[in-house]
Amino acid sequence: MQYGTFDDRNKEYVITRPDTPKSWSNYLGSTEYGAIITNNAGGYSFYKSGGMGRFVRFRFNSIPADQPGRYIYFHDHGARDFWSASWQPVGKPLGKFKSICRHGTAYTVIESQYSGIKSQVTYFVPLGRTFEIWKVKVTNTSKKKRTLSAFSYFEYAGNWNTIDDLLNIQYVQYIAQMKVVDGIIDHGTNLNIPPQRENFKEKDQARHTFQAITGAKVVGYDTDREAFLGPYRTYANPIAVDRGKCSDSLAYGDNPCGALQIKFTLSAGQSKEFLVIAGIGSAEVEGKQAADEFSDISKADEELEKLKSFWHERIGGFSAHTPDSGLNATVNTWGIYNSLVAYAWSRSASLIYSGIDRDGLGYRDTMQDLIGVMHAIPEEARKRLELMITGQAWTGGAMPVVLPFSHTPGKEQAPKEDEYRSDDALWMFDAIPAYVNETGEVAFYRKVLPFADKGEESVFGHMKRAIQFNLGRSGPHGLPSGLQADWNDTLRFGRKGESIFISMQLRRALKVYADVAILLHRADESSWAKLTIERLDSNIKRYAWDGEWFMRGYRSDGLKLGSKECAEGMIFLNPQTWSVISGLATKDQAETAMEQVHKRLASKYGLALCDPAFVKTDHKVVRASFFNPGLKENAGIFIHTQAWAVMAETILGHGNQAYEYLRAYLPAAYNKKAEIREIEPYVVCQSTHGKQSPRHGVSRIPWLSGSASWTYHAITQYVLGIKPEVNGLRIDPCIPSKWKSFTVRRRFRGNVLNIQIDNPGSAEKGVKKIVLNGETMEGNLVPVSKLLAENKIYVTLG
Repeated sequence: MQYGTFDDRNKEYVITRPDTPKSWSNYLGSTEYGAIITNNAGGYSFYKSGGMGRFVRFRFNSIPADQPGRYIYFHDHGARDFWSASWQPVGKPLGKFKSICRHGTAYTVIESQYSGIKSQVTYFVPLGRTFEIWKVKVTNTSKKKRTLSAFSYFEYAGNWNTIDDLLNIQYVQYIAQMKVVDGIIDHGTNLNIPPQRENFKEKDQARHTFQAITGAKVVGYDTDREAFLGPYRTYANPIAVDRGKCSDSLAYGDNPCGALQIKFTLSAGQSKEFLVIAGIGSAEVEGKQAADEFSDISKADEELEKLKSFWHERIGGFSAHTPDSGLNATVNTWGIYNSLVAYAWSRSASLIYSGIDRDGLGYRDTMQDLIGVMHAIPEEARKRLELMITGQAWTGGAMPVVLPFSHTPGKEQAPKEDEYRSDDALWMFDAIPAYVNETGEVAFYRKVLPFADKGEESVFGHMKRAIQFNLGRSGPHGLPSGLQADWNDTLRFGRKGESIFISMQLRRALKVYADVAILLHRADESSWAKLTIERLDSNIKRYAWDGEWFMRGYRSDGLKLGSKECAEGMIFLNPQTWSVISGLATKDQAETAMEQVHKRLASKYGLALCDPAFVKTDHKVVRASFFNPGLKENAGIFIHTQAWAVMAETILGHGNQAYEYLRAYLPAAYNKKAEIREIEPYVVCQSTHGKQSPRHGVSRIPWLSGSASWTYHAITQYVLGIKPEVNGLRIDPCIPSKWKSFTVRRRFRGNVLNIQIDNPGSAEKGVKKIVLNGETMEGNLVPVSKLLAENKIYVTLG
């Protein structure tokens, strides 16, 4: 079933049916002021943090899943009827109510038509501002004069701290003070306590937000939720909207809200426009300033165009035209936009992530998120990369979470020994080279940065410390320990158990380190890394190969995981893909292991993380059994890992197989059968139900996942094969043999490359010829030294 279409020209996804299987969302704003909005105007807004700065209330895991939100209600005084500008929350019959939602890059437009009234509400956060704008246009499409009232609605938090607001009711219902100043709502909390702007983490301090309307006169307001909704009503039928009049309530404690009423008359064909402006600061100061600045509502149109231009430039560094229209939409708009959103908010703010337990920037998450956005925002990404490098402790391990608004390198508390995860710092070896390869800034490796707790080192030194951390924590087979977790949080190998996945990740880290050492003219360090690889390889090959695939690891008691000896979890996906990615596996081992992946883990909706599912295995070590069989880490289709399988197959030259795996989980591939995944067909998710589930194919936790960056990375650098290196761009596609040609436009170090790739012989991999601006190249590296401002590159595969 299809609920919408990709509008490639406008870089939008257009939802043509509002009754989507799940709420389909979008993001507004920046890391300073962020917001989530759905196709039915649900969601919330927050300042700096989804967990510590959410000033708009939101209830997770409800039905519908996106309420409350930012609503516009209408009351027709002649017909004594009311509805909302979005289909929900009022929910008029769809036979009478028409709705279209256009999710764009950091803006959303919701259009509706009901009872002869057409409305359009455009939601966005102007660049560099800490307030949002709802631009509302109402048109009378009937043949008679209509008198309407419009009501805005926000439900405010009692405290910006999410835990307090949702759970500490005996406190938060006694701290809000609402007032209205010259028609502008002031939402105040803890007003008897001095503000502490320099201490954002302190939840108990005086804070204000405001809500204003421009373009129309405010004739009424409500700031008490029960007064506006009614004590026995819902968002579907607020009593104030039903009767067509606010009561001018002022909340004092209890549950604050923000509702402003305007009233206007429209002749047939006439339109009315106004703005709702809501954001951070007091009504008297920031609210009045914003209202004055946008007193001419055409200013909002100018700001929206600036926002679109900013984002379209931001996502425009890589575009492609292939025979697959869904892949094109992913590469050119939604894949990179999804990656940028995940980069911005890590795993802290969505309709699923509340910010309660995952606020800030997860170390392993953010290091991986960086690889998908490096080509788009290299300068900005460098700042984030440096921040994360300073989240590494002196031991070489890393803090699990870095709070960007309070992180103080050199003064942070290092994790306790039993709190370290074995994979955290190893993701440096993806993120750091990604920056250097994109920019050519080899000197970055020499930049000195502090550790989180004490001391400092060059970036190169930080990388060595990460390697030494894992080398210094190994088990009886000479393989690195799994510690608290090794990417898979359900595997608790501990200090004495060993992770073969981490062994492969460490091997790759050593290889990267050796290559960087050569760049830095450190032959001694390169030799050390290569000798260490030899010793590690010997142990992996001796203890990890199980005959047809690589094992997952050893428990502290020596019991194998991911072995033919196991009744459950006999084979895991990650060791097979990473044996190829790391360069560990021989050609025969790689082919055999990936054949077993296809045989044992593949389904039409993606590759299972492991198989068979865990039911009886000791849950103290394999905590996957906490989940139902076929869900998440318990033999579910974990989307993060799918891109690694795509990458592994391209390394082996299997373009058809790589593309099959990609299409199995690519969101756009499900646009015409969206009822299968249920979630948004324009963004990736965390996991999909595996074959053991009776709901095989259903997908959950969209937007904020490492799946976004790895998918974009796999498509652009491994399938389309455009890889940045220090000395240029390497072109090495691995595509389905049926593709006869495709084009890529790539920005690279201030230059533009227009690449035409032809495949006359139906090859899957192999570059036969490259012509750069009329000059035939040797090999498949396009040297940066030969690039012009604008370049034409012709590539022939074969």
